[in-house]
Amino acid sequence: MSELVVTERLKIPLREFEFLYSKSSGPGGQHVNKVASRVQLLWDLEGSKSLPKTVKTRFRERFGGRLTKEGRLILASSRYRDQGRNLADCLEKLRALLLEVARPPKRRKKTRPTRGSIERRLREKKAQGEKKRRRRMED
Repeated sequence: MSELVVTERLKIPLREFEFLYSKSSGPGGQHVNKVASRVQLLWDLEGSKSLPKTVKTRFRERFGGRLTKEGRLILASSRYRDQGRNLADCLEKLRALLLEVARPPKRRKKTRPTRGSIERRLREKKAQGEKKRRRRMED
């Protein structure tokens, strides 16, 4: 695998990512202290040449809180006991994030409320006001 395929038209080469490996917490027995199975994916969103500007903008708007001040995304995975599966998990997490912003959101079509919905709303408002009026008279 030489690239992360998000959609048919959106592919990111793996050379844009930096991977850091460290020891994972959690179960694993005696072997756990010897193996660096936790994977951290670092990706320079701002410096990425394979992502269109519109997708970058949507990503920044939607997931701006996940980015560092320099515009880098950091994802980590220590879900599995082996490095390869954690690396695949990191890539899958990134793929899911990118899928959310890959397609522009649908524009909302302006619609008018139906006569029935207007009448229901007014009827409910009237009933609510009547309920409060009755409470006032009792006090």
